[in-house]
Amino acid sequence: MPHTSETTHTRASAQHENLGSTLDVDGQAMPAVGLGLWKIDRAETADAVYAAIEAGYRHLDSAADYGNEKEVGIGIARAIAAGLCTREELWVTSKLWNTFHRPEHVEAACRRSLEDLGLEALDLYLIHFPIALKYVDFDLRYPPEWVHDPSADQPGMERDAVPLAATWAAMEGLVGKGMVRQIGVCNYSTALLHDLMSYAVIKPAMLQIESHPYLSQEALLRTARDYSIAVTAFSPLGALSYVALDMATPAESVLTQPAVLAAAQRCGVSPAQVVLRWGIQRGTAVIPKTSRPERLRENLALTGFALSGEEMAAIDALNQNRRFNDPGVFCEAAFGTFHAIYD
Repeated sequence: MPHTSETTHTRASAQHENLGSTLDVDGQAMPAVGLGLWKIDRAETADAVYAAIEAGYRHLDSAADYGNEKEVGIGIARAIAAGLCTREELWVTSKLWNTFHRPEHVEAACRRSLEDLGLEALDLYLIHFPIALKYVDFDLRYPPEWVHDPSADQPGMERDAVPLAATWAAMEGLVGKGMVRQIGVCNYSTALLHDLMSYAVIKPAMLQIESHPYLSQEALLRTARDYSIAVTAFSPLGALSYVALDMATPAESVLTQPAVLAAAQRCGVSPAQVVLRWGIQRGTAVIPKTSRPERLRENLALTGFALSGEEMAAIDALNQNRRFNDPGVFCEAAFGTFHAIYD
C-alpha cells in the first residue's frame, strides 16, 4: 500500500487511471476488487464463482464459516479446466474460524479449507475474529459456527482462553510450511494492531475490516498504513448486506445519499460504483458480494472514472460510525452471549 505525505484524495486524483487494479500486499499484487463469498447460497456458489472468473474477477474472498468452500473449489476447478484462468492468476483468501484458535488446531483448520477449495496453498489466510471459542471437532460439526452445542437447553457461545499471540504464532507456522503465502487479521482494532505488531515475527500483510461511507474508520486505516499493512473493506456497500438479516433497514442504504447520486450522475456510473470507487481511492481493496451477472460486471468496472477531491470529501462526510457487523450486538441477539470487541 502506498505511503506518501500527499493526501489520499490528491494521490487518487493524480493516479486514477492506474489506481484500483491491484493493491500491494507485502510485495505481491492483489486485485483490488474481489468477490465476497459470504451469504452466497451453497447451491449457487460454484456457478457464481465460475461466472465471476469469466467476468474477469481474479480475487475471491472465502472463509470456512461461510459454509460454501467446497462449492467455491468446484467453481475454481471448472474455470481453470475451461481455460478461463490459471491458478497463478487467482488470489484466494480464506479465514481461520473462532473455534480453531488453539495452536494445535490452526494447521488442521487451514488444511480443511485447502482440501475444500481444492488448492495446494492459499494466497492469504486471516484470523476471522479476535474471538477464541472452544474447539468443535470437524466430525461433530463443520463449519462449527458460533454456538458450542446447539442441542443444549440454553445454547450459547463458549469462550476459550487462548491468547491471540499463540494463535498468531501458529499462523506464522503455516507460512513456513508453504500452506499460505500471506497471513493477516480481520476485525482488529487499533489497540489490537499495536499489540500484534509488538510480537509478530511475520508481520500481518492484511487487515480486513468493515468499511463503507457510514463507517469510514479513518484512524484504523491510518494505523494500518503506518505499519505498511494493506486493508480490505468488507461490506463496502454498507447496509445492503445486512437488510435480509434484520441487522439494517433499507432506509440506511448509502446509495440514495445526494453526494453519491451527484457523483454517479457526473461520472455516468451507478451509485454502487461510486461507493466502491470511493473505497478504492481511499487505498483499500473492496470485496462486494453478488451472484447477479450484471452486478458482477458493474462492481468490477471501477477504473474508467475517478471521483474528484470534492466528491471524495462529500462522501467522507457521510460517516456515522455505523457498524452493521458488530459481535457486541449480534452475538447476544442470535447466539445468547454478549461478546463485545469494539468499545
